[in-house]
Amino acid sequence: MALFDNAGLFSEDQAVTATAASTNSIDLGLMETPVGAAGALVLDAGLSEIPILVQVTTTFATLTSLVVSVEMDDNSSFSSATTVARSEAILAAALVAGYKFRLPASIPEGTTERYVRLKYTVAGSDATAGKIFAGIVASRPGAV
Repeated sequence: MALFDNAGLFSEDQAVTATAASTNSIDLGLMETPVGAAGALVLDAGLSEIPILVQVTTTFATLTSLVVSVEMDDNSSFSSATTVARSEAILAAALVAGYKFRLPASIPEGTTERYVRLKYTVAGSDATAGKIFAGIVASRPGAV
């Protein structure tokens, strides 16, 4: 069983029929300046493990494969997004309800962007069916 918080959800049964970003992005917040310090602390999302669970909830059809990427940016419009992690390309035959994508257990150290989202990249024809549930979890069940 996975524990989710609404604030950490990227996609809640999001239909992925073409390449798209997750419905939601997460704001990791601004770093504050401690009393007596010369400047604000620096956010480094890579200093701690951020477990993300991405699971197919409705079986995909007609696409060739799907890749899930973790993108970060310093602005909420993701106009200069950087990919910091990604899954392998998963073939359509494996994209059945219950399938869990394998993503790295942590974001690379030195990642200092404020906003994070997922990007679903469809290869081949656009999908005619397929949904994803994804979010940050307390821990990933079964070390997927």
